[in-house]
Amino acid sequence: MSNPIPESDRTEIEAAAFRRLVQHLQTNTDVQNIDLMNLAGFCRNCLSKWYRAEAEERGFDISDPDAREEIYGMPYEEWKSRYQIGPKQDHK
Repeated sequence: MSNPIPESDRTEIEAAAFRRLVQHLQTNTDVQNIDLMNLAGFCRNCLSKWYRAEAEERGFDISDPDAREEIYGMPYEEWKSRYQIGPKQDHK
């Protein structure tokens, strides 16, 4: 990289990119988790598990439902009833 980014700035940039990804997924509710899994190899549930794992690694106890709500922008069951299409597929 021709203009290296200091680590403190890199962390802020990565955090902002993560927030942008989460906002994009919350806004684009027509994109189904199964489609994400098939195309990208991860889905909103995966992202919530990664979020939870990183929080726990830093000493924060967060439940799976709370982590999912961070990613979905609402309780997971509510998101499923509003936006999930087809058979109730739940990637674990």
